[in-house]
Amino acid sequence: MTPTTPGYPPPDNSGNMKTALLAGAVIALLGANVYLYVQIDHLQTDVAKMRDGLSTEITSLKETSTISTATHRKNLDTLKDELATARTQAAAAAGAAKTDAANKVEQLAKKVEAEQQRVVAQQQQQATELTEVKQAATTANAKIGDVSGEVTTVKNQVTSNKAELEKTIADLRKVTGDLGVQSGYIATNGRELAMLKRLGERNITEFKLAKTKEPQRVGDIALLLKKTDQKKNRYTVEVMADDKRTEKKDKGVNEPVQFYVSKARQPYEIVVNEVKKDLIVGYLAAPKDQVARN
Repeated sequence: MTPTTPGYPPPDNSGNMKTALLAGAVIALLGANVYLYVQIDHLQTDVAKMRDGLSTEITSLKETSTISTATHRKNLDTLKDELATARTQAAAAAGAAKTDAANKVEQLAKKVEAEQQRVVAQQQQQATELTEVKQAATTANAKIGDVSGEVTTVKNQVTSNKAELEKTIADLRKVTGDLGVQSGYIATNGRELAMLKRLGERNITEFKLAKTKEPQRVGDIALLLKKTDQKKNRYTVEVMADDKRTEKKDKGVNEPVQFYVSKARQPYEIVVNEVKKDLIVGYLAAPKDQVARN
């Protein structure tokens, strides 16, 4: 004869704890996203500073280049004037004076040539430096574009995560179990089960229970699958707890199957999400409070 489980009256439960847990989950998600926001904002600020610094460097380099070029050109013009004067004097001189004048002309011509080479080299160097700085500025602008894209992505992800969280919480529902006790939140799929675990109201143990001759351990109880009806999504299972066997017959998918154990005031619940041939898939929800009933 199968022992019957006494129908203990349900305890008075307050919704405050559940509300606090839900609020905590939302706050944790938003907190993580705020942290990510701050990190990206810092990166964006750093890149913007780098761009401003590069812009200042380009301006400074242009000014330096202008001044340096002007100085070299002035020196070159002065040498050219001296060379022209020396050539005029050489043409008018005679004898030894003409030889000295010719030597001076040759020296000045070499100085003019050397100064021209310095001007060209200086211009090439400044052009190279300016190109490098401009390339760095282009890279900085590209990084800013990337950061802006990341910010947009994070904003979209925050919105999506918040909507997903709210939808998942909304999808979790409460129903009355087979003992007439209102259940906690019931999960009907993997996403909802993950949220149920995150809420932390109960100890959740997932299981895949095949039809066997011997009971199988699930959490701190044992279950024996007796029968499945895949077409009607019905099953019969035997629960072993406190050295007692209780048959739960012809139960349906997502129906809280409740039973009491000696160490908890609230009932344990079995929720089966899927019925297959000789196999059920679901979870056991055990109360956190494991204080024995009086």
